[in-house]
Amino acid sequence: MTNDSTSTNHSTTSDSTTNDSTTNGKTWLITGASSGLGLALAEAALQAGERVVGTARRADRFDALRARYGERLLAVEHDVRDTAGAETVVRQALDAFGRIDVLVNNAGAGQVGTAEEIGDAALRDMLDQHLFGPAAYVRAVLPHLRARGTGAIVQMSSQGGRMSFPAVGSYSAGKFALEGWSEALAGEVAPFGVRVLIVEPSRFRTAFNAAGVLRTAAGDPAYDAVAGAVRANMAEAHGSQEGDPVRAAAVVRRVLDAPDAPLRLPLGAEAVRNLRRAYADATDDVEKWAGASVSADFPGVPPAVRAF
Repeated sequence: MTNDSTSTNHSTTSDSTTNDSTTNGKTWLITGASSGLGLALAEAALQAGERVVGTARRADRFDALRARYGERLLAVEHDVRDTAGAETVVRQALDAFGRIDVLVNNAGAGQVGTAEEIGDAALRDMLDQHLFGPAAYVRAVLPHLRARGTGAIVQMSSQGGRMSFPAVGSYSAGKFALEGWSEALAGEVAPFGVRVLIVEPSRFRTAFNAAGVLRTAAGDPAYDAVAGAVRANMAEAHGSQEGDPVRAAAVVRRVLDAPDAPLRLPLGAEAVRNLRRAYADATDDVEKWAGASVSADFPGVPPAVRAF
């Protein structure tokens, strides 16, 4: 999906002093870096003396950061749904800084609505933002990371990428897809020294739940008893979320540097509580119905031999 009003373009100038691949410190490419957790990660990197290539649909949203950090920030106007533009953004990053150490696929948006209320276009938009956009950036950056034999890919998912509930199915569809795709990706790139970290935040004090940011489908009164409380809770959460984006960015940076970093990182106390419960419930179901499940195989046939 291409949004002509947000086509890729170079929105800050650089000279030969910025194209220095020998500069110490990491270079981060962060989509959706002008707000929320993306902004927190960008600021943490810049405060540490590192370099950031940040994308947003409007490059002027980076004006304050550029005023503070100058040429260590390259601001690029790009809508992640424009998958053809990802390669151009990566090339701009390499031209400016000579390397990319960490790709953070952060851009995205929330959406509230039941399965009957969300049409094809709105459902596809969640997949465009949360699966196809990140996949395009990964394809564009991987040849560089493989050649260097190092690097990290951070996929900003959600606790809603491992569990779901009424009225957030379209959002979870994109995040579930991202997580499955990224789990396979992690195994594919590990031999090249490239790591994948899937981050699963709960609620953080960003604009995610704000009016005009959180997308809400027109409600069908038939679902008021099922989804009405969810709609209200999602809207009311704005400004009172318990998660601190600055602390979250510090945690992500610390985990990325850990030699035993996990594939998945629940982020925030609520995410830990909810995912513990979801995993326990799923394990209980597997055990409860294991006998019925096993009985579906041909009797006496040896277990399959697989490559994984």
